[in-house]
Amino acid sequence: MPTHYETEAFRRAYSRLTPEQRRQFKSALQKFINDLREMETGETQRFRSGLRVRSLQADPRKYEMTWAGDGRAVFAWGTPQRPGFRHIEWLDIGGHEILP
Repeated sequence: MPTHYETEAFRRAYSRLTPEQRRQFKSALQKFINDLREMETGETQRFRSGLRVRSLQADPRKYEMTWAGDGRAVFAWGTPQRPGFRHIEWLDIGGHEILP
């Protein structure tokens, strides 16, 4: 099972989301986690296209995931906390304005 860490900035921004935005993010997050699990078992090598995961032009070490029309979450691959499992560092969440 993948592990994760949330920055304080992510937690603050998440607390500002509406209940509907949180629901939308949690729905996309479940798909994201399922894709990570499949990556860990070798069933796939990428995220499903509907999540539109891509690296940021301003910093290719960071990625965005689309969870709604104007919903974005920024993350980075972290150092694995357990061998064989991916580690995600959630950096920010919100609308398109969070992107550099």
